[in-house]
Amino acid sequence: MFYDLVRPFLFSLDPETAHELAIAGMHLAGRLLPAKRPSTTSPVEVMGLTFPNRIGLGAGLDKNGEAIDGLALMGFGFLEIGTVTPRAQPGNQRPRLFRLPEARALINRMGFNNHGVDALVANVHAAKYKGILGINIGKNVGTPMERAVDDYLLAVARVYEVASYVAINISSPNTKNLRQLQGASELDQLLARLKETQHQLAGHHGRYVPLALKIAPDLDAIGISDIADALRRHRIDAVIATTTTLTRDKVAGLRHADQEGGLSGAPLSEASTAVVRQLAQELAGEVPIIASGGILDGADARAKLDAGATLVQLMSGLVFRGPGLVRECVQATSDSK
Repeated sequence: MFYDLVRPFLFSLDPETAHELAIAGMHLAGRLLPAKRPSTTSPVEVMGLTFPNRIGLGAGLDKNGEAIDGLALMGFGFLEIGTVTPRAQPGNQRPRLFRLPEARALINRMGFNNHGVDALVANVHAAKYKGILGINIGKNVGTPMERAVDDYLLAVARVYEVASYVAINISSPNTKNLRQLQGASELDQLLARLKETQHQLAGHHGRYVPLALKIAPDLDAIGISDIADALRRHRIDAVIATTTTLTRDKVAGLRHADQEGGLSGAPLSEASTAVVRQLAQELAGEVPIIASGGILDGADARAKLDAGATLVQLMSGLVFRGPGLVRECVQATSDSK
């Protein structure tokens, strides 16, 4: 009810300004309010971790880990922060975030704007949150593609000590040529190096931190099959499907529909679910799937599980629905349903 009251004000602001204000508010709430335990109506073990419920926060909302404690108050079973890069970078020029309210959608070309991995790790240390925390990592825009692997290895080494799992983002459309890393040979090289580093870090830190690969919704059937094969072959711990889409067929003619960037929200739901469904068929339970994309109500969340996902992440839907979406999705995905 509170979000219904403040939403008109937030929607009167530039989308990125509204986002910054929301992050600041959640940071303050996390400092002032007592911690709240998430609903445990449907605990599930994934990647060797026990999740209190199946609903998590997707990467992109809290890029720097500034509002971890405030976000935890919403009842998520897990949080994923980032995307963070080894070095701080400003991202693309503003404006770079656009609302399409008629379609309950967003278009963004943020460009991995963040304060850098050291700032994020410091924020995690300062947070009170003790739940499952995923950290999403990417490459710096100034790093040549032939050196992209180095950025991922640097980032995973830096966040390993504070992460419950690490998500490898190779699918954002807003870093030039990043999706090339989804190609068979590039992906093989990246995953092989990451697994080698993961095992070294596990020995050094005395604990195993799972790796999850985040992929795009714009892959064809052959591309999805190749990725599934690579996930199995390299023993990656999970796959996150999906990031934003470059297609515009479901928003054609709407204001801002021609803006460059990735489209998220309700128009992404069908394509994202289709990727989850094919991955589930290809993987046959060998690698768990975390579904993300186009979840605006409890039925959308349940559809992701029915398609073969084990966990679900929310992001753009929170802009249109607010914290009530978390409670609705937790209820819809409980094992009693």
